[in-house]
Amino acid sequence: DAVLGSLGDKGSGVSGVMSGSFKISLHAGALNALQAHAEGRYSTTKFALASSADTPFAEDVGRQALRMLEVIPGMTVWDLLMRDWVGIDVNQIGRQPPLSSNKAKSHFPRLKEATGVRYDEMLFFDDCLWSDHVAMVTAGCKELDTGRGVVGIRTPQGLRDAEFERGLQEFSRRAIR
Repeated sequence: DAVLGSLGDKGSGVSGVMSGSFKISLHAGALNALQAHAEGRYSTTKFALASSADTPFAEDVGRQALRMLEVIPGMTVWDLLMRDWVGIDVNQIGRQPPLSSNKAKSHFPRLKEATGVRYDEMLFFDDCLWSDHVAMVTAGCKELDTGRGVVGIRTPQGLRDAEFERGLQEFSRRAIR
């Protein structure tokens, strides 16, 4: 079931999705980043998702939530992701084969293959509390020619504005070198 509510200063829309008694919603920083991207602020950037939803049911719920949660009125998260990739689903959601719990060995190699984006051109935010995916991905996903890999930021309380900005700064700083 859709939960209508505030989309920040962009108006109202589907701000939550109920799955049983649990409400799925975007963290404020994620919503703000997606809204800025939807409005063209990061026009040379493409967004994609890597999720370790642990059951086929969780994968289905996650994908359905992405198709319902709005970034701005009338545009869902899924719409924005599909806009970036011209209708191709490059997202890596779940742990069912060929995916696994180790994003460095499954999700990110598949993202690289599906998108053509090099590891050293990726920025990754992760809120996982039970495993340090950022450490695994930044250590395990590097380009042979540069030795550089994914820039990763842990977000244990969900993506907040300050963490998003820190990620952009770290990515930019590394690109300057």
